Amino acid sequence: MEKRDYYEVLGVPRDADGAALKSAYRKLAHQYHPDKNQGDTASEERFKELSEAYAVLSDDEKRARYDRFGHAGGAAAGSDPFGFGMGAASINDIFGDIFGEVFGGGGGRRTRQRARGEDYRYHLELTLEEAAFGVTRRLRIPRPKPCEPCHGSGARAGTSPRTCPTCGGTGEVRLTQGFFAMARTCHHCHGAGRVIVEKCPACAGAGAIRDEVDVEVAIPPGVDTGTRVRSSGDGGPPPAPGGQAGDLYVVIQVKEHQLFRREGTEIVCEVPVSFAQAALGATIEVPTLDGPHKLKIPAGTQAGATLRVKGKGVPGLNGGGRGDQHVVVFVETPTHLTGAQRELLEKFAELSGQETHPRGHTFWEKAAELWRDAKKKR
Repeated sequence: MEKRDYYEVLGVPRDADGAALKSAYRKLAHQYHPDKNQGDTASEERFKELSEAYAVLSDDEKRARYDRFGHAGGAAAGSDPFGFGMGAASINDIFGDIFGEVFGGGGGRRTRQRARGEDYRYHLELTLEEAAFGVTRRLRIPRPKPCEPCHGSGARAGTSPRTCPTCGGTGEVRLTQGFFAMARTCHHCHGAGRVIVEKCPACAGAGAIRDEVDVEVAIPPGVDTGTRVRSSGDGGPPPAPGGQAGDLYVVIQVKEHQLFRREGTEIVCEVPVSFAQAALGATIEVPTLDGPHKLKIPAGTQAGATLRVKGKGVPGLNGGGRGDQHVVVFVETPTHLTGAQRELLEKFAELSGQETHPRGHTFWEKAAELWRDAKKKR
Protein backbone atom coordinates (compact mmCIF):
# COMPACT_ATOMS: atom_id res chain seq x y z
CA MET A 1 0.00 0.00 0.00
CA GLU A 2 1.34 3.45 -0.93
CA LYS A 3 2.23 5.61 2.05
CA ARG A 4 0.10 8.67 2.77
CA ASP A 5 1.59 12.14 2.83
CA TYR A 6 3.04 12.80 6.30
CA TYR A 7 1.36 16.21 6.56
CA GLU A 8 -1.96 14.56 5.71
CA VAL A 9 -1.34 11.90 8.34
CA LEU A 10 -0.94 14.54 11.06
CA GLY A 11 -3.61 16.82 9.60
CA VAL A 12 -1.37 19.90 9.43
CA PRO A 13 -0.45 22.31 6.60
CA ARG A 14 2.98 22.05 4.99
CA ASP A 15 4.15 25.25 6.68
CA ALA A 16 3.21 24.06 10.18
CA ASP A 17 5.79 24.93 12.84
CA GLY A 18 7.16 22.61 15.52
CA ALA A 19 4.51 23.55 18.07
CA ALA A 20 1.68 22.79 15.65
CA LEU A 21 3.25 19.44 14.72
CA LYS A 22 3.66 18.47 18.35
CA SER A 23 0.11 19.48 19.25
CA ALA A 24 -1.38 17.52 16.36
CA TYR A 25 0.70 14.45 17.16
CA ARG A 26 -0.19 14.48 20.86
CA LYS A 27 -3.91 14.74 20.12
CA LEU A 28 -3.91 11.88 17.64
CA ALA A 29 -1.53 9.75 19.72
CA HIS A 30 -4.01 9.94 22.60
CA GLN A 31 -6.76 8.78 20.28
CA TYR A 32 -4.96 5.85 18.64
CA HIS A 33 -2.58 4.69 21.37
CA PRO A 34 -2.57 0.85 21.64
CA ASP A 35 -3.25 0.95 25.37
CA LYS A 36 -6.60 2.62 24.65
CA ASN A 37 -7.43 0.39 21.71
CA GLN A 38 -6.28 -3.08 22.74
CA GLY A 39 -6.83 -5.65 20.03
CA ASP A 40 -7.66 -3.00 17.43
CA THR A 41 -5.22 -3.66 14.58
CA ALA A 42 -6.36 -0.58 12.63
CA SER A 43 -5.61 1.73 15.56
CA GLU A 44 -2.21 0.10 16.02
CA GLU A 45 -1.33 0.69 12.37
CA ARG A 46 -2.62 4.26 12.58
CA PHE A 47 -0.44 4.86 15.63
CA LYS A 48 2.60 3.53 13.79
CA GLU A 49 1.81 5.82 10.87
CA LEU A 50 1.50 8.83 13.17
CA SER A 51 4.79 8.03 14.90
CA GLU A 52 6.64 7.70 11.63
CA ALA A 53 5.20 10.96 10.28
CA TYR A 54 6.08 12.90 13.41
CA ALA A 55 9.59 11.44 13.57
CA VAL A 56 10.34 12.85 10.11
CA LEU A 57 8.55 16.21 10.30
CA SER A 58 9.85 17.08 13.78
CA ASP A 59 13.45 16.69 12.60
CA ASP A 60 14.55 19.68 10.50
CA GLU A 61 17.01 17.70 8.40
CA LYS A 62 14.62 14.80 7.73
CA ARG A 63 11.77 17.20 7.04
CA ALA A 64 13.81 19.12 4.46
CA ARG A 65 14.73 15.84 2.75
CA TYR A 66 11.11 14.69 2.80
CA ASP A 67 9.83 18.01 1.43
CA ARG A 68 12.28 17.70 -1.44
CA PHE A 69 12.18 14.00 -2.28
CA GLY A 70 9.00 12.70 -0.64
CA HIS A 71 9.00 9.23 0.93
CA ALA A 72 12.07 8.21 -1.06
CA GLY A 73 14.05 10.69 1.00
CA GLY A 74 16.58 10.99 -1.78
CA ALA A 75 17.80 7.46 -1.15
CA ALA A 76 18.01 4.47 -3.44
CA ALA A 77 15.00 2.26 -3.92
CA GLY A 78 14.54 -0.31 -1.17
CA SER A 79 16.57 1.66 1.37
CA ASP A 80 15.29 3.05 4.65
CA PRO A 81 16.01 6.77 4.23
CA PHE A 82 14.34 7.93 7.44
CA GLY A 83 15.57 5.12 9.64
CA PHE A 84 12.36 3.20 10.35
CA GLY A 85 13.73 -0.31 9.97
CA MET A 86 14.52 -0.13 13.67
CA GLY A 87 11.63 -1.66 15.57
CA ALA A 88 9.48 -0.41 18.39
CA ALA A 89 12.30 0.17 20.89
CA SER A 90 14.05 2.66 18.61
CA ILE A 91 10.80 4.46 17.88
CA ASN A 92 10.36 4.81 21.63
CA ASP A 93 13.87 6.31 21.89
CA ILE A 94 12.94 8.94 19.32
CA PHE A 95 9.69 9.86 21.03
CA GLY A 96 10.64 9.42 24.67
CA ASP A 97 9.97 13.05 25.59
CA ILE A 98 6.62 13.17 23.79
CA PHE A 99 5.38 9.86 25.20
CA GLY A 100 6.43 10.95 28.67
CA GLU A 101 4.22 14.04 28.38
CA VAL A 102 1.30 12.22 26.77
CA PHE A 103 1.18 9.04 28.83
CA GLY A 104 2.87 10.11 32.06
CA GLY A 105 6.02 8.01 31.81
CA GLY A 106 9.72 8.47 31.15
CA GLY A 107 10.99 7.80 27.65
CA GLY A 108 14.07 6.73 25.78
CA ARG A 109 15.42 10.23 25.34
CA ARG A 110 15.21 10.87 29.05
CA THR A 111 17.01 7.66 29.94
CA ARG A 112 19.75 8.22 27.37
CA GLN A 113 20.67 11.36 29.31
CA ARG A 114 20.62 9.77 32.76
CA ALA A 115 24.44 10.01 33.07
CA ARG A 116 24.57 13.73 32.22
CA GLY A 117 25.46 16.27 34.89
CA GLU A 118 23.24 19.14 35.92
CA ASP A 119 23.18 22.43 34.04
CA TYR A 120 24.23 25.44 36.10
CA ARG A 121 22.99 29.03 35.85
CA TYR A 122 25.13 32.09 36.66
CA HIS A 123 23.87 35.69 36.58
CA LEU A 124 26.54 38.08 35.29
CA GLU A 125 26.25 41.87 35.33
CA LEU A 126 28.05 43.77 32.55
CA THR A 127 28.53 47.40 31.59
CA LEU A 128 26.98 48.57 28.34
CA GLU A 129 30.45 48.72 26.75
CA GLU A 130 31.23 45.14 27.79
CA ALA A 131 27.91 43.93 26.44
CA ALA A 132 28.43 45.80 23.17
CA PHE A 133 31.98 44.72 22.39
CA GLY A 134 32.27 41.43 24.27
CA VAL A 135 34.47 40.50 27.19
CA THR A 136 36.11 37.45 28.75
CA ARG A 137 35.29 36.92 32.41
CA ARG A 138 36.69 34.50 34.95
CA LEU A 139 33.82 33.18 37.07
CA ARG A 140 34.06 31.27 40.33
CA ILE A 141 31.53 28.45 40.18
CA PRO A 142 30.50 26.16 43.06
CA ARG A 143 30.92 22.66 41.70
CA PRO A 144 31.41 19.29 43.43
CA LYS A 145 34.59 17.32 42.81
CA PRO A 146 35.14 13.55 43.03
CA CYS A 147 35.59 12.29 46.56
CA GLU A 148 39.21 11.18 47.02
CA PRO A 149 38.67 8.38 49.61
CA CYS A 150 36.22 6.53 47.34
CA HIS A 151 37.59 7.88 44.02
CA GLY A 152 34.12 9.10 43.15
CA SER A 153 32.42 5.72 43.43
CA GLY A 154 30.45 6.60 46.58
CA ALA A 155 31.31 3.20 48.09
CA ARG A 156 33.29 2.64 51.26
CA ALA A 157 37.01 1.94 50.69
CA GLY A 158 37.55 -1.76 49.98
CA THR A 159 34.04 -2.16 48.52
CA SER A 160 32.53 -1.29 45.18
CA PRO A 161 29.04 -0.57 43.80
CA ARG A 162 27.07 -3.58 42.66
CA THR A 163 25.02 -4.10 39.54
CA CYS A 164 21.43 -3.06 40.14
CA PRO A 165 19.33 -6.23 40.53
CA THR A 166 16.18 -4.49 39.27
CA CYS A 167 17.40 -3.31 35.87
CA GLY A 168 20.42 -5.58 35.45
CA GLY A 169 22.73 -2.60 35.09
CA THR A 170 20.93 -0.92 32.19
CA GLY A 171 19.54 1.91 34.30
CA GLU A 172 16.07 1.52 32.86
CA VAL A 173 13.06 -0.72 33.08
CA ARG A 174 11.33 -1.42 29.77
CA LEU A 175 7.61 -2.16 29.59
CA THR A 176 6.16 -3.72 26.43
CA GLN A 177 2.58 -3.50 25.17
CA GLY A 178 2.09 -5.09 21.77
CA PHE A 179 4.59 -3.52 19.37
CA PHE A 180 5.09 -0.50 21.62
CA ALA A 181 7.90 -0.39 24.25
CA MET A 182 8.06 2.20 27.02
CA ALA A 183 11.34 2.75 28.89
CA ARG A 184 11.35 4.20 32.40
CA THR A 185 14.27 5.16 34.61
CA CYS A 186 14.95 2.41 37.13
CA HIS A 187 13.50 3.46 40.49
CA HIS A 188 16.06 1.40 42.41
CA CYS A 189 19.32 2.82 41.04
CA HIS A 190 17.82 6.04 39.59
CA GLY A 191 19.32 5.29 36.19
CA ALA A 192 22.90 4.66 37.34
CA GLY A 193 22.75 0.90 36.75
CA ARG A 194 24.59 0.34 40.02
CA VAL A 195 23.70 0.45 43.70
CA ILE A 196 25.93 1.24 46.68
CA VAL A 197 25.64 -1.20 49.54
CA GLU A 198 28.21 0.38 51.90
CA LYS A 199 28.43 4.17 51.51
CA CYS A 200 31.67 6.11 51.77
CA PRO A 201 31.66 8.03 55.10
CA ALA A 202 33.49 11.01 53.59
CA CYS A 203 30.83 11.83 50.98
CA ALA A 204 27.85 9.82 52.35
CA GLY A 205 27.69 7.85 49.13
CA ALA A 206 27.43 10.90 46.88
CA GLY A 207 30.82 10.26 45.29
CA ALA A 208 31.63 13.99 45.37
CA ILE A 209 32.28 16.81 47.82
CA ARG A 210 31.59 20.54 47.53
CA ASP A 211 34.26 22.63 45.82
CA GLU A 212 34.69 25.77 43.72
CA VAL A 213 36.33 26.14 40.33
CA ASP A 214 37.33 29.06 38.13
CA VAL A 215 35.73 29.05 34.69
CA GLU A 216 36.72 31.43 31.92
CA VAL A 217 33.75 32.44 29.79
CA ALA A 218 33.92 34.46 26.58
CA ILE A 219 30.94 36.81 26.24
CA PRO A 220 30.32 37.60 22.55
CA PRO A 221 29.67 41.16 21.29
CA GLY A 222 26.06 42.31 21.17
CA VAL A 223 24.60 40.52 24.20
CA ASP A 224 21.76 42.21 26.10
CA THR A 225 19.82 41.73 29.31
CA GLY A 226 18.35 38.22 29.28
CA THR A 227 20.86 36.78 26.80
CA ARG A 228 22.07 33.30 27.80
CA VAL A 229 25.65 32.32 26.96
CA ARG A 230 26.38 28.59 27.16
CA SER A 231 29.73 27.30 28.30
CA SER A 232 29.65 23.65 27.29
CA GLY A 233 30.82 21.11 29.85
CA ASP A 234 31.30 23.65 32.67
CA GLY A 235 28.20 22.61 34.59
CA GLY A 236 27.77 19.77 37.06
CA PRO A 237 29.96 16.68 36.80
CA PRO A 238 28.42 13.47 35.43
CA PRO A 239 26.64 11.44 38.13
CA ALA A 240 28.21 8.22 36.89
CA PRO A 241 31.56 7.27 35.34
CA GLY A 242 31.66 7.70 31.59
CA GLY A 243 28.84 10.25 31.66
CA GLN A 244 28.77 13.77 30.29
CA ALA A 245 29.23 16.97 32.29
CA GLY A 246 26.39 19.50 32.27
CA ASP A 247 26.61 22.97 30.78
CA LEU A 248 26.99 26.38 32.41
CA TYR A 249 24.47 29.01 31.29
CA VAL A 250 25.57 32.59 31.94
CA VAL A 251 22.54 34.91 32.05
CA ILE A 252 23.42 38.52 31.20
CA GLN A 253 22.21 41.63 33.03
CA VAL A 254 23.38 44.96 31.53
CA LYS A 255 23.80 47.92 33.88
CA GLU A 256 22.02 51.18 33.18
CA HIS A 257 24.36 53.72 31.54
CA GLN A 258 24.69 57.33 32.64
CA LEU A 259 24.60 58.75 29.09
CA PHE A 260 23.33 56.10 26.69
CA ARG A 261 20.03 54.30 26.28
CA ARG A 262 20.06 51.10 24.26
CA GLU A 263 17.25 50.09 21.91
CA GLY A 264 18.22 46.81 20.29
CA THR A 265 21.37 47.57 18.30
CA GLU A 266 20.68 51.32 18.38
CA ILE A 267 22.09 53.77 20.93
CA VAL A 268 20.22 56.94 21.98
CA CYS A 269 22.02 59.85 23.62
CA GLU A 270 20.73 63.31 24.60
CA VAL A 271 23.21 66.12 23.99
CA PRO A 272 22.83 69.76 25.16
CA VAL A 273 23.63 72.67 22.81
CA SER A 274 23.43 76.40 23.36
CA PHE A 275 20.86 78.65 21.74
CA ALA A 276 23.58 80.18 19.58
CA GLN A 277 24.85 76.75 18.42
CA ALA A 278 21.33 75.62 17.53
CA ALA A 279 20.54 78.84 15.67
CA LEU A 280 23.86 79.41 13.87
CA GLY A 281 25.03 75.80 13.52
CA ALA A 282 28.20 74.34 14.99
CA THR A 283 30.45 71.30 15.12
CA ILE A 284 30.53 69.69 18.54
CA GLU A 285 31.98 66.55 20.10
CA VAL A 286 29.43 63.97 21.22
CA PRO A 287 30.16 60.86 23.30
CA THR A 288 29.87 57.43 21.67
CA LEU A 289 30.74 53.90 22.76
CA ASP A 290 34.01 54.35 20.82
CA GLY A 291 34.88 57.70 22.40
CA PRO A 292 34.34 61.35 21.31
CA HIS A 293 32.95 61.92 17.81
CA LYS A 294 32.65 65.22 15.90
CA LEU A 295 29.05 65.95 14.91
CA LYS A 296 27.78 68.84 12.79
CA ILE A 297 24.76 70.69 14.19
CA PRO A 298 22.91 72.29 11.24
CA ALA A 299 21.88 75.94 11.55
CA GLY A 300 18.31 76.27 12.79
CA THR A 301 18.27 72.95 14.66
CA GLN A 302 15.21 72.73 16.88
CA ALA A 303 15.01 71.32 20.38
CA GLY A 304 14.21 67.59 20.23
CA ALA A 305 15.74 67.12 16.79
CA THR A 306 17.46 63.75 16.30
CA LEU A 307 20.74 63.48 14.41
CA ARG A 308 22.16 60.11 13.37
CA VAL A 309 25.73 58.89 13.69
CA LYS A 310 26.10 55.82 11.49
CA GLY A 311 27.80 52.68 12.77
CA LYS A 312 28.22 53.85 16.37
CA GLY A 313 25.58 51.58 17.87
CA VAL A 314 25.85 48.01 19.18
CA PRO A 315 27.07 45.08 17.04
CA GLY A 316 24.42 42.52 16.16
CA LEU A 317 24.65 39.41 18.31
CA ASN A 318 24.41 37.15 15.27
CA GLY A 319 26.35 39.39 12.90
CA GLY A 320 24.89 41.92 10.49
CA GLY A 321 27.07 44.89 11.45
CA ARG A 322 26.59 47.63 14.04
CA GLY A 323 23.56 49.78 14.60
CA ASP A 324 23.57 53.58 14.67
CA GLN A 325 23.68 56.18 17.42
CA HIS A 326 20.85 58.71 17.58
CA VAL A 327 21.73 62.07 19.12
CA VAL A 328 18.71 63.90 20.53
CA VAL A 329 19.41 67.64 20.73
CA PHE A 330 18.02 69.75 23.55
CA VAL A 331 18.64 73.48 23.62
CA GLU A 332 19.78 74.93 26.93
CA THR A 333 18.26 78.25 27.92
CA PRO A 334 20.71 80.47 29.80
CA THR A 335 19.55 81.22 33.35
CA HIS A 336 22.08 83.92 34.27
CA LEU A 337 22.59 86.70 31.73
CA THR A 338 25.08 89.55 31.94
CA GLY A 339 23.93 93.01 31.11
CA ALA A 340 25.58 92.90 27.71
CA GLN A 341 24.00 89.52 26.90
CA ARG A 342 20.53 90.73 27.90
CA GLU A 343 20.92 93.88 25.80
CA LEU A 344 21.92 91.87 22.74
CA LEU A 345 19.01 89.43 23.15
CA GLU A 346 16.53 92.29 23.57
CA LYS A 347 17.90 93.87 20.42
CA PHE A 348 17.58 90.50 18.64
CA ALA A 349 13.97 90.17 19.76
CA GLU A 350 13.19 93.72 18.61
CA LEU A 351 14.68 93.09 15.20
CA SER A 352 13.04 89.68 14.81
CA GLY A 353 9.52 90.54 15.91
CA GLN A 354 7.21 87.63 15.27
CA GLU A 355 9.97 85.82 13.42
CA THR A 356 11.61 85.15 16.78
CA HIS A 357 9.22 82.23 17.17
CA PRO A 358 7.72 81.50 13.72
CA ARG A 359 6.45 78.08 14.79
CA GLY A 360 4.87 79.58 17.85
CA HIS A 361 3.05 82.07 15.66
CA THR A 362 1.53 79.23 13.61
CA PHE A 363 0.59 77.41 16.80
CA TRP A 364 -1.37 80.38 18.21
CA GLU A 365 -3.15 80.84 14.90
CA LYS A 366 -4.37 77.26 15.10
CA ALA A 367 -5.36 77.71 18.74
CA ALA A 368 -7.41 80.84 17.93
CA GLU A 369 -9.19 78.92 15.15
CA LEU A 370 -10.16 76.16 17.58
CA TRP A 371 -11.51 78.70 20.07
CA ARG A 372 -13.61 80.34 17.35
CA ASP A 373 -15.07 76.99 16.30
CA ALA A 374 -15.87 76.10 19.89
CA LYS A 375 -17.60 79.45 20.44
CA LYS A 376 -19.81 78.95 17.33
CA LYS A 377 -21.04 75.57 18.59
CA ARG A 378 -22.30 77.01 21.88
